[in-house]
Amino acid sequence: MWFKKARQVVLLLVALANPAWSAEIGAAAIDAAEPTNKTLSNTRPTPAGVRLQVLLDRAKFSPGEIDGRFGENAKKALRAFAEARQLPSSNIPTVDLWNALRADDRRVTANYTITQPDIAEPFLNKLPSKMEEMKDLPNLGFASPREALAEKFHMSEELLSALNPGHRFDRVGETIVVVDVGAEGAETSSKADRVEVDKSRQTVKLFDRSNALIGFYPATVGSEEKPSPTGTLKVTEIDKNPTYRYNPDYHFKGVRSRKPFTIKPGPNNPVGTMWINLSAEGYGIHGTPTPGKVSKAESHGCVRLTNWDAERVAARVAKGTVVAFIESSDRKQRP
Repeated sequence: MWFKKARQVVLLLVALANPAWSAEIGAAAIDAAEPTNKTLSNTRPTPAGVRLQVLLDRAKFSPGEIDGRFGENAKKALRAFAEARQLPSSNIPTVDLWNALRADDRRVTANYTITQPDIAEPFLNKLPSKMEEMKDLPNLGFASPREALAEKFHMSEELLSALNPGHRFDRVGETIVVVDVGAEGAETSSKADRVEVDKSRQTVKLFDRSNALIGFYPATVGSEEKPSPTGTLKVTEIDKNPTYRYNPDYHFKGVRSRKPFTIKPGPNNPVGTMWINLSAEGYGIHGTPTPGKVSKAESHGCVRLTNWDAERVAARVAKGTVVAFIESSDRKQRP
């Protein structure tokens, strides 16, 4: 018990000591923010950055983890949203782009009361850094209630703490401020006819039968150690809360085991909460235990998304859905 309390104090002090988290990060400021060159920043979180990310996320053009920074993932999402709306592509929210996004005029923050299920699961406190050390754990759950709540609302843990100074995340009945990314399950209303994985741009796009872009997600696609496949594959299986099976033939960097082993399911499983198997052995689209690193770190050849984005994609594809792996330059050659 003392360890958990000490950890909460440390996390709070870190958040308060970080100069990036200024007093302007609050619900009222976020809901009223207007994104401009002056109110958006790649290096520090701003209210406008939070609002823009939330509206993109609601529109199914994911900025990845919502952290208030107008980084490359948010810019990718904005460009994809412009493409879907047939508006000029831009790295900043133009008047037309912003008007299209803000048509969703609901508040982007909300109050949330912590429930018993939010704090009921067994928490790890510390996640092993090596795969071999994970194989004997009974589950790969969240490390803390704060991590669980942040993921539930697609937020970084730092943003969650900044919005709730002095609040605890392990107490039933505690009311906290979160971002409102909309109702889960809405993704099922529009199914994808094909998926496009851009290996150079590190993105996943969903298209319907009319070739309209209906979803976008930043991704980590392959590595020099194990590149992602090329060409066209198909979805062969969709597995929620998968067990991870390590094959020593993969020779992953940092894994010394010469014998296969398995890692139990959970959000901190190496492939997160969702595995979408593809028709090339050992490859799939999956979640991750580190959402803040999506598009910023290499994968073991697969397509890595945040857990919530992997679940969104899974809800919109089915067995047989085409998954095309392309390089950005390939698009000019396609019909």
